[in-house]
Amino acid sequence: MITRRTLLAGAAASAALSPVRAEPMLTDDGLYKEPWFLESFLDLADDLGDARKQGKRFVIMWELKGCPYCKETHFVNFARPDIADYVKANFVIEQLNIIGSRKVTDFDGQELSEKDMAAKYRIRFTPTFQFFPEQTDAMKDTLPQKREVTRAAGYLRPDDFLAFFRYVREKAYETKSFRDFVKAQPS
Repeated sequence: MITRRTLLAGAAASAALSPVRAEPMLTDDGLYKEPWFLESFLDLADDLGDARKQGKRFVIMWELKGCPYCKETHFVNFARPDIADYVKANFVIEQLNIIGSRKVTDFDGQELSEKDMAAKYRIRFTPTFQFFPEQTDAMKDTLPQKREVTRAAGYLRPDDFLAFFRYVREKAYETKSFRDFVKAQPS
């Protein structure tokens, strides 16, 4: 016979078996941050090198306090286990504030505030994800806008968001646009 007690015991057992997602933390600068985001000294060349050593790609996520789409990225996109697991397994994300004042050392050795770095790279929307090549070799002598392999500017719905990270991981940007990559995927 099913009783309230057996239902509660079953629900408790189910909750214990299902993994609990760590919620994003609200930081002092008003941005939400995933517990698995990179904590670093903000030296982009070092961070990219560390990501490469882990077999991962380096990404900068630009955000802004109060940005509803940034919050949506954390509470909708990263809340999906398939997305969070794929991104964590294949990418290292450095979170920067588009109007922030922390000092960041760029690939060319120039030290700038986050705000000045955003201007240097012409970041105008949040969230924006900048994806960089696996090697830093030629990046010092390359114009800032040519250093990244691609970017996702603005909010992407969860399925498109995951597809964009797959697009980068599979290096499909070398041969096709993101739109063509999505069209070629099975339904």
